[in-house]
Amino acid sequence: MPETTLLLGGRIHSPADAAATAMAVTDGIVSWVGADDVGRALHPEAEVIDLGGAFVAPAFVDAHVHATSTGLLLRGLDLTGCASLTEFLHALRDHVAEYPGALVWGHGWDETWWPERRPPTREEIDTAAGGAPVYLSRIDVHSALVSTALVDRAPLTRDAEGWCEEGPLTRVAHHHVRRAARESMGSGQRKEAQLAFLQQAAARGIACVHECAGPDISGAEDLAELLALSEQGGVPEVVGYWGELGAVERAKELGARGLAGDLFVDGAVGSRTAALRDPYSDDPSTSGVLYLDADAVAEHLVTCTRAGLQAGFHVIGDAGVAEVCTGFRKAAEIVGVPALAAVRHRLEHLEMIDESQAAELGSYGVAASVQPCFDASWGGTGDMYARRLGVPRGTQLNPFSALAANGVLLALGSDAPVTPVDPWRSVQAAVHHHTEGFGISPRAAFTAHTRGGWRAAGVDDGVTGSLVPGAPATYAVWETGELAVAAAPDSRVQRWSTDPRAGVPALPDLSPGASMPRCLRTVLRGRTIYQHDPAEDDLV
Repeated sequence: MPETTLLLGGRIHSPADAAATAMAVTDGIVSWVGADDVGRALHPEAEVIDLGGAFVAPAFVDAHVHATSTGLLLRGLDLTGCASLTEFLHALRDHVAEYPGALVWGHGWDETWWPERRPPTREEIDTAAGGAPVYLSRIDVHSALVSTALVDRAPLTRDAEGWCEEGPLTRVAHHHVRRAARESMGSGQRKEAQLAFLQQAAARGIACVHECAGPDISGAEDLAELLALSEQGGVPEVVGYWGELGAVERAKELGARGLAGDLFVDGAVGSRTAALRDPYSDDPSTSGVLYLDADAVAEHLVTCTRAGLQAGFHVIGDAGVAEVCTGFRKAAEIVGVPALAAVRHRLEHLEMIDESQAAELGSYGVAASVQPCFDASWGGTGDMYARRLGVPRGTQLNPFSALAANGVLLALGSDAPVTPVDPWRSVQAAVHHHTEGFGISPRAAFTAHTRGGWRAAGVDDGVTGSLVPGAPATYAVWETGELAVAAAPDSRVQRWSTDPRAGVPALPDLSPGASMPRCLRTVLRGRTIYQHDPAEDDLV
């Protein structure tokens, strides 16, 4: 006999009924939305959950994560708060003292914030580490500081492209030391990190994540273990992507949704490895790195299209984007535009793109996995983008409105551990872009972080990612604070943003400085994967 749960006394974000206060879920499917009294009459035998004025909305999808690295950051050396070189070295020294003899896995340093405006030398790292193997990725994860002890575990590093005797390692040298650090971990440590990340994501109202794996990022074993952990249940669903050219059989073996994710066309602006048409303003000796050219892009697109797999690429710089557009053009000449569009290929980040390129990619049915907190962290006239690229270029990144207007499907994510797993802040950042006219509406941003994530993963049934009858019951319940004047007299929710179109349900206030809702429960297809424990409040 079907089992029905009736949620009453809240505010349901449903296009089926903008004023809905109740929702029924039967066998993991939304079966009805509407008013409390009608719900009680229609479902007299249902298990009742009193929402107490809470807000119920589709659960978030984080469309770009690195689960193990983020989980290791939760357990390892978090350098994101270091405000100076001196503070960085003290943090490293203290961590080594607390965990003597262990591999140090850390992340998050950003020398552009420091008064010294330089990263530490390898000699300084060795002194602070006292001989321990050390891997410390930069905030953008495209370069890393390492100790000599770790380099000794990866003997090919010193002869590889991207090797630096004293400073951060990039390119192939970075891949070598990251692989050596990874291989120093056991399966148990990986699983602990993965579980920690997935539990954190569920506690943030996220029911699905897109893991962007690859041979130079995390390894096949890591992805296989993460997918197996997800299949056991009780955590968010993991959609896996494997970033390797032409590896169709490997993708099938791993159960990957596509040969996409972080398949690098170029690097990142912060590490000066994003491929640019013109040199970096703060280092005219380099224009970044182009790892794949248009021919390689085209060949990969054709291979994946014929195999029915999503292809995709990490691309950030304007020279990289130009190469990708040329690659799509060449692929279209071989397989045709309809065939390309049918597979919904992906591009990750897609930061330096102009209007004509957006229109071209939109015509190919491309999904853009974008990270609004990149702009929140580094956008504007005085931060990292402007320092690396100069103000004219540095204020033209991440044009979300142009992408959306030209038919590119937006799916929002964090690129964790690059930016924190915090979906409401991501929605807020997409709305309040540093550059006027580059942001999108609250409704568009929220949709891009919910339904857009499912569609970018190939789930495009018209209902998944929304709360309408017939949709999977994948939702989050949010505590939203006290009543303010904009809410109805009987409501227990905070101030709500408005949408000019009648019949569209409202969202929490997303204005700068507003407090974001707290997640009380996250549900994936009718099964609870996170439940807030009020006892935890006493520990804060």
